[in-house]
Amino acid sequence: MRVLLAAAVLLVAAAAPAAGANPKTLIPLPGASVVGFTQNGPLVAWFVKGKQSRCNTVHIRSLINPLSAVVPNVGARNVTCTWQVGSGPIPLAIDTNANILWTLRESTPLQYDYLIGAGALPANQSERRLQQLAHTSKGAGLWLGGIVGSGNTLAYAVTSVDYQDEAGCLAGTDTCAMMIVGGGVYRLDGWHPKLVYDRPAVALAASDTTIAVVPTDSVTKAGKPVAGADLPIIVVDAKTGSQISSFSPQGTPVAIALSDHLVATIERTPIGTRIAWYDPLTGSAIGSAPVATATAPELSVSDKYVIFRVGRSIRDIDVTTGRIRTIARAASTPIGLSLVGTRLAWAENLKNGGARVRALDLASG
Repeated sequence: MRVLLAAAVLLVAAAAPAAGANPKTLIPLPGASVVGFTQNGPLVAWFVKGKQSRCNTVHIRSLINPLSAVVPNVGARNVTCTWQVGSGPIPLAIDTNANILWTLRESTPLQYDYLIGAGALPANQSERRLQQLAHTSKGAGLWLGGIVGSGNTLAYAVTSVDYQDEAGCLAGTDTCAMMIVGGGVYRLDGWHPKLVYDRPAVALAASDTTIAVVPTDSVTKAGKPVAGADLPIIVVDAKTGSQISSFSPQGTPVAIALSDHLVATIERTPIGTRIAWYDPLTGSAIGSAPVATATAPELSVSDKYVIFRVGRSIRDIDVTTGRIRTIARAASTPIGLSLVGTRLAWAENLKNGGARVRALDLASG
């Protein structure tokens, strides 16, 4: 009964807005339709969907000086310009050297993610087509497990899926079941993918020199790789891939985030959804809090706060007290909700047209 009461108190607290903190418009974007956003240190970046004959573009801006860049170089042939991006979201990741990674998704004739990169420096502004991660409608092939950027690290995760018995499937004597056959986590080293963790992964998070990896547990009937509650989450060195720690979630992890001294997960359990946080150096459990089942599978974290959202409602957890607060409500579904230091930022499209980048200083809350 006390456990249920404590859960109820936390959920009620989530409905109460935080005092003394108000989001501010960091960058107004009149006429733009934003489908991706990210930040790292003093840099922010957003993906603008092209309209009519205008190209899709990625914008990079520094918050400490007036410098900015638009990539990829529209003077050179690139696939980003004319890609049919739909309503997004487009995953983005940026490092502190202003190199940026994004993915373009296609569903026919094959389902695949096109991994693209560019950078703010003139030598890097041309589009770099790094890899096509393609799979069939049955699931056979390569699946992207996500992209991340933190500090000087840009990385992505892959799972490879194949038939258990392809010949039997084609002959009609087998069920055409799929299995995991490989994959790994790759860090970009001078735009060259370097394998740093040699096991398949469905999600990852980074904090400068470390990467937290959610291993692939199994595949669905459609061949899609998924996480499970049975495999431990691994924290590795971003350059060497050597294991730093591991820990076992109490449910199926659907989102993960990493800071220097905290790794957090959203975990779906048979009796509800919770957010839990752990010590990335030791794997020790530090705390957890129940959250609404409707919590989006998105997460960001600092050493003090865990950030999540339910619809347009943006909430935080103080990891010292476990207290949950509603700290902001976006005008539309927040895009790229992320925390750098005490700066919480996201992009949002406006009902009457245009978009904006919003920010909230958690130190003032």
